[in-house]
Amino acid sequence: MTYNTDTTLDADTALDEASENLVETIETIISSLEQDDSAMVRRVDGGHLWTFKYGSVDVFVQLTGTTDDDTFKAWAKVLSLPVQEQPRLMQKLLEMNWSGTFEACFCILSDEQGEQVAVSTTRTVAELSPSEISRNITIVATIADEQDDALAAEFSA
Repeated sequence: MTYNTDTTLDADTALDEASENLVETIETIISSLEQDDSAMVRRVDGGHLWTFKYGSVDVFVQLTGTTDDDTFKAWAKVLSLPVQEQPRLMQKLLEMNWSGTFEACFCILSDEQGEQVAVSTTRTVAELSPSEISRNITIVATIADEQDDALAAEFSA
């Protein structure tokens, strides 16, 4: 019986395999949800950023890396701000956060396009399972696609 005394090599190999498996899992899930071959990926600061079309929304998935402290995030924009009756919109979003968004939530994000209402979910990579990745991406995509047109019809400026 032989023993490998190079534990650094084993740890590095295990980390590379975990990273590869996480990326492959995300890409498999996205390929099952995307429409019209819309999925794209790019490397960003040592991580990955995917985007794909789901119904009427663009869904983004970001993996900042593969260590336990890195993050997995999925989000989709649903409505541009400002809107009519913004206080009523905020109340509605908070009520939906309480009762119908599961692991996701409505939020406001600012980017080069201005302020947007989005649906998002974020968690660390530690103990992240393929079923959790699938559930979170699916929840974000589904809620965003179900709510974008309804919110725009009710609140758009």
